Amino acid sequence: MKLLAIDCAANLCAACVYDAAAGVELGRSVLDLGKGHAEQLMAVIEEALKAAGTDYAGLGAIAVSTGPGSFTGLRVGVSAARGLALALKIPAIGVTTLEALAAQARATFPGCAVLAALDAGREEIHAALYDELSVLRYGPAVTTLSQAVAMAADSFPVLAGTAATQIAASAGRAFDIGPTSATADIAVYARLATAQDAGKKGEGEKPKPLYLRGADAKPQAGFILARQKN
Repeated sequence: MKLLAIDCAANLCAACVYDAAAGVELGRSVLDLGKGHAEQLMAVIEEALKAAGTDYAGLGAIAVSTGPGSFTGLRVGVSAARGLALALKIPAIGVTTLEALAAQARATFPGCAVLAALDAGREEIHAALYDELSVLRYGPAVTTLSQAVAMAADSFPVLAGTAATQIAASAGRAFDIGPTSATADIAVYARLATAQDAGKKGEGEKPKPLYLRGADAKPQAGFILARQKN
């Protein structure tokens, strides 16, 4: 089975085609955009399909990063994945950015617990802790730096994500550190989704964005008009 993975959770607009049976990547396309995922995603997907020598009809599943990450990017990626899956009548599988970052870190440091942590601003950290067997032990949740440091000091995991170096510095001790990016390599999403599909985890569920806090933009209460009574 060929699986298409897409990621718009952070600055990258990425897609790859993955051969689930052979466990190899067939082709990819990655743009470092920052913004503008909606305008570029379909072209990125087409480029990945072309590089893999296949087309939409050759796909058996769609994987997508579900966050935490950019509000707009997550909506773009998840909407595209669900739309393609519906049109092609194939499964759509969601993978969180924290799970993917932990998996990428574990590839470098096998058999280790991993604390995946993203700097969310406002003195908040989005974190998830996975044990040595990749079992989720905490999160995904919003934490403070001090809480993340306490978790790291207690379990001494590998650190991954944009908050990794900050946590290590605040803890005042050395840690093994995995990727310090806001999202994992696109092939990691494909590999994790393949494992989920094989295990039938979440069968029938549709991926949805993982938002750990509310949107920054909210209606201003002072401009809400009272409803007139007839």
